[in-house]
Amino acid sequence: MKTLRWGILGTGSIAHRFAQALLVSTSGRLVAVGSRTQPKAVEFAEKYSAVTAHGSYPELLADPGVDAVYISTPHPHHAGWSIQAARAGKHILCEKPATMNAREAAEVIAEVKKHGVFFMEAFMYRCHPQTTRLVELIREGRVGEVIQIEADFSFQTAYDPASLLFARELGGGAILDVGCYFM
Repeated sequence: MKTLRWGILGTGSIAHRFAQALLVSTSGRLVAVGSRTQPKAVEFAEKYSAVTAHGSYPELLADPGVDAVYISTPHPHHAGWSIQAARAGKHILCEKPATMNAREAAEVIAEVKKHGVFFMEAFMYRCHPQTTRLVELIREGRVGEVIQIEADFSFQTAYDPASLLFARELGGGAILDVGCYFM
């Protein structure tokens, strides 16, 4: 089996979680990271053992040693970097939300198809074995007829108006962050 060579585009907290997971992966390994600044890229690269540090996102996308990119930038930048990654011939795993709206999603999908690369939104519960099992139980009628679903999913955090969780211009709000999971 071929090992998928990953590049991480962005160095925020979720990027660190993805990098940690790659350290124990049997099918992929981290080979490069791209940040808006060289020092941040170097710091991230050193933490996850000998990956190439790129001081810009375009440099990461131009790296011939990268097969796929994990896009972990703020929400409003997902579509643009997904399109650039597709044009660079890189497979894409984009943090949720994949885009800010349906128009952007259509643009991303068009580029992905045009360039023949794989694209997936990093949406943890969609591919979780627990979700698969739940769907099986419902289809088998093991839980009875489902006529209504009530769901809550939340967490507590301090208010920071500049945070990705709260700033409207960054896609802040409950729906794009946690509300989407049970929808």
